[in-house]
Amino acid sequence: MFFCSFGLIMRLYRLIFASTLAGLHVRIATAAIPDPPAPEPVNVVELPLPPVATGACTLEINPKGTGCIGQGMYGDGFQSGSFLPDGRHIVAYVTFTGAPEAPDPASIYNGSQIIVIKTDDTLFPNGDSWKCVTCGVPAENSLGKSDTWDYPQTFRDGKRLLVGTNIIDCGEFLLTDAECTPERTFIYPIRWNVTPDGSGAGGSIRELRLHPDDVHLGFSSFVIDGAAISQFGYFSRLQFNPSPETGEPLVPRYDLVNVTMLYSPNNTPPWTVNGDQIEFHPLTNTVGELRGFSGRGGEVTFIGYSIESCNIDLYAVELATGVVRRLTADPEYADPVDISPDDQWTAVMDTRGTGRQLFMAGMRGVPPLIDMIATTVASSIRNNHQRRFFELYMIDRYGDRGEYFGQKINAAGSGVAGSGAINDPEWNGRADPRWSPDGTQIAYWQDLTASPACGGVNPLPCYNSTEPGARFVRFMLATLTSREPYSLPPVEPVSDVVPWGTPYVPGDPAPPLPRIEQGTYTLLGAAAGSAKVTITDSTDGASVKSIAVKYNNYTDDGVNFINGWENYTRSNPSPTLDVGDWYSDMVRTGESNSTKKTSEDGFHLSVDTFMNIFEANGTLTTTVDGNVYLQPRNDS
Repeated sequence: MFFCSFGLIMRLYRLIFASTLAGLHVRIATAAIPDPPAPEPVNVVELPLPPVATGACTLEINPKGTGCIGQGMYGDGFQSGSFLPDGRHIVAYVTFTGAPEAPDPASIYNGSQIIVIKTDDTLFPNGDSWKCVTCGVPAENSLGKSDTWDYPQTFRDGKRLLVGTNIIDCGEFLLTDAECTPERTFIYPIRWNVTPDGSGAGGSIRELRLHPDDVHLGFSSFVIDGAAISQFGYFSRLQFNPSPETGEPLVPRYDLVNVTMLYSPNNTPPWTVNGDQIEFHPLTNTVGELRGFSGRGGEVTFIGYSIESCNIDLYAVELATGVVRRLTADPEYADPVDISPDDQWTAVMDTRGTGRQLFMAGMRGVPPLIDMIATTVASSIRNNHQRRFFELYMIDRYGDRGEYFGQKINAAGSGVAGSGAINDPEWNGRADPRWSPDGTQIAYWQDLTASPACGGVNPLPCYNSTEPGARFVRFMLATLTSREPYSLPPVEPVSDVVPWGTPYVPGDPAPPLPRIEQGTYTLLGAAAGSAKVTITDSTDGASVKSIAVKYNNYTDDGVNFINGWENYTRSNPSPTLDVGDWYSDMVRTGESNSTKKTSEDGFHLSVDTFMNIFEANGTLTTTVDGNVYLQPRNDS
């Protein structure tokens, strides 16, 4: 595949930024947006982890008898989390292995656990740079807990953690205190009631994010609608229930109450029909996958409907008003995100700089018409098996603009694949990056590409790990060395009410998302020209089957013009498998000249939402100002 240079990306931004703004239908005075910030000095170091064992965890490997971790291939069983309020520790999910049998004291260092890691080069009293919080917690202290350990996040009291669908509580003691022992630690499950009478095990929740007020929680939940899968985001209040009388498990737990779906059928959807015209409404407040909250808690971050075709971006919507802003505008894919405590910066994991998505998203200013049915494919190509192609970027509040596309945090190093350098491209960013409370540091983690994402039938080579014990994971700490730390007041609790959402009533089914009825429509360019759009339903009329578009001097800015045509047809052999048949012959002329063309026999691909294995026949190629972007090779 073709890898683009940073210089090329900057040129792309400069040439197409005007059309991007026009496509947003936003008119902002130039004076309202400051000049892009200058690059900052960044120092990146690796954080310490327990020693690795591939067999028994002996005293030769860890003389302190405080456990060994596995190698973490594919990142399985590992994830770095947020900072503790003191800014000198982060929490992390790790997997211990090779523990001796009980009654050996080291037997507690086994399986999935949560640890606290020092970030300031100091040590805990036992001489370790880390402390296990959950190792040895008695069974009676963790009744009904779920076996989920992802996205560890700290409460601002420093005594509690959100981990998966559980909350860990050390009572009156800080998690870092020696007095926070296994016997004083409790693990409580979280339950979302979805039945009118309160019975049953509760609804399925994923991607939980703690609001900075420590009172509210955001989460996402999948919905299978016929042959397709969709997702909604929710906002709720955490309420401790020491003695539940209904629902499972009947143990002390946290209930999610005053739940609001972050969607309403009363809100304007991305596409509407007005007579024989189809009209686009960017920046709609329909939260699909919830990704977190802003630093001061006023906004929800999420992955929303694309503003430009095949360009998956991040957005933030105000809880109180429903007003949406676009956080990223790069034609690559963005997903894991964290907004700084003062709301002025965004840390984002993004495929920008890799060229992976540009074969389909490189032509800018294309309205997201085929995205009504092509979004799953556009978003799933970002990965290869378990490999992510993410790199960590920092973007100021005003976003991508002009020649500014953020600052790559781990830019320093040789860049040689397999070298283990800070910027080794075989080390892939994972979710989520996390800001320190004082705004001077970002914690993140990576995993090393491993088979089948390399080697074997995959045309990409595999490289040996240079980490201790040949680990496939590493936890990193980036310090913005020129910044002065700040101290912010606590975030006040926000309202339970989200006026633009839909209060959830237990037992109510998820509402169907609006879609445009079958027919032929005209989309007018904001400045001139038009596109003829033909939408065809599936045989049973339950979903859109295909979209055909013909562009005639279409322009949103009056400078860059699109001509040509594009057809996309979708089928879903299973809810998670998308099969696409794509035909395209498009030309963009103006300040930037580009083409987007499939081979004569079309571009035919299949991608499973959860497997992310790219398989295609035919080609789809985008050329921007003479630079050619090819699709990834199969299995890569």
